[in-house]
Amino acid sequence: PSVTMNLDEKDRRIISMFAEEPGVSQETVARELGISQPSVAVRIRKLRELGALESLNGINPLRMGLYLAKVDISSNRPAEILDMFKDCPYFAHGFTISGRNNLCLFFASENISTLEAIVNGHIRSNQWVTAVDFNIVIASERPFILPTRLVMQKVDGSPCGHPIGCRNCKAFKDMKCMGCPATGQYQGHFFVTVE
Repeated sequence: PSVTMNLDEKDRRIISMFAEEPGVSQETVARELGISQPSVAVRIRKLRELGALESLNGINPLRMGLYLAKVDISSNRPAEILDMFKDCPYFAHGFTISGRNNLCLFFASENISTLEAIVNGHIRSNQWVTAVDFNIVIASERPFILPTRLVMQKVDGSPCGHPIGCRNCKAFKDMKCMGCPATGQYQGHFFVTVE
């Protein structure tokens, strides 16, 4: 649910300062705005509670040498597609959108062939998908931060529900897919799986 926010000029300046420098101190904000540090603390708490000021920690996949895929999908069951990928280690983000395609998904991986295997093996072949547009992101104008667990507990079964498992998949056997770190069937170096 959306909330109408009544932001004053000081709130807008605080948001802008954090956008420019996420680690800016409350003392610096107070000096810049000409108000006390406790007043800044109250404003920051209020902005965070409203969702007007969020912090996100993670990795910048493009700076770390990962490939980022943007996959636009037409699906007659978009919620099920999003749910399928919610625990996938390669899944970066997903959006329900308007237009010809109704989903926009982002995936990150060490190589393009793993991204192709995800798209071909899990999306194009899905009965609920009617069209797919697969693109690799070349550059980003602003940092794209991906909250990523690099160490994960091994799970039984594939998080996406794929029935055959990586070891029985042709793309995995042909080294065209790194496999799933969550299942321990992983041939890459980026993620670590623990028992």
